[in-house]
Amino acid sequence: MTRKERFEKIIEYFKIHQPFAETELHYQDPYQLLVAVILSAQCTDKRVNVITQEFFRQYPDVESLSRAEVPDIFAFVKSCSYPNNKAKHLSGMAKMLLADFNGQVPSDIDELQKLPGVGRKTANVIAAVVYNKPTMAVDTHVFRVSARLGLTIGAKTPLETEKQLVKYIPDEIIPLAHHWLILHGRYVCLARKPKCEECGLKEWCKYFKQNTK
Repeated sequence: MTRKERFEKIIEYFKIHQPFAETELHYQDPYQLLVAVILSAQCTDKRVNVITQEFFRQYPDVESLSRAEVPDIFAFVKSCSYPNNKAKHLSGMAKMLLADFNGQVPSDIDELQKLPGVGRKTANVIAAVVYNKPTMAVDTHVFRVSARLGLTIGAKTPLETEKQLVKYIPDEIIPLAHHWLILHGRYVCLARKPKCEECGLKEWCKYFKQNTK
């Protein structure tokens, strides 16, 4: 089986069995998604959704967040990972959004990465989810699942994984494919003990074939 054929089979499976897939972060607008994604770094979506429920009551928009002091922001995010850094990033992000982007979350990857707390992965999430751009955000789930399936070969960094995936996935479904891979990694292709026997992709999965000989 060629890699192109492997991509085609796996994409076809997801289209049939998971035609709708979206982020599990709770948000109502681009600002709220940006806050949630910044908070989600090395933190579960479930924890972030608990935090943002109160956070967005206090800071419902970029203007209110820009006026907040870092210690006050910290009080709301202290239960997530790296709360000190994230409180500073959220404060700086809000101030820069107002000063440089007229309060609007940009759609351009390079512009997004100018914001405090926004790396390439976060920028790709915003571009894909908010603006439906063909950008592939690579987190630990996408990195692991794509390698196990054999969609990526020898990729040692998230950027290498991203480049290989976007080469073979049609632009119009890249934002959807991002969620397919994340959710598959979160609930089926687990890091320590993947649920191979119940996985619908095992027919085309390199990891399964290598570990069931």
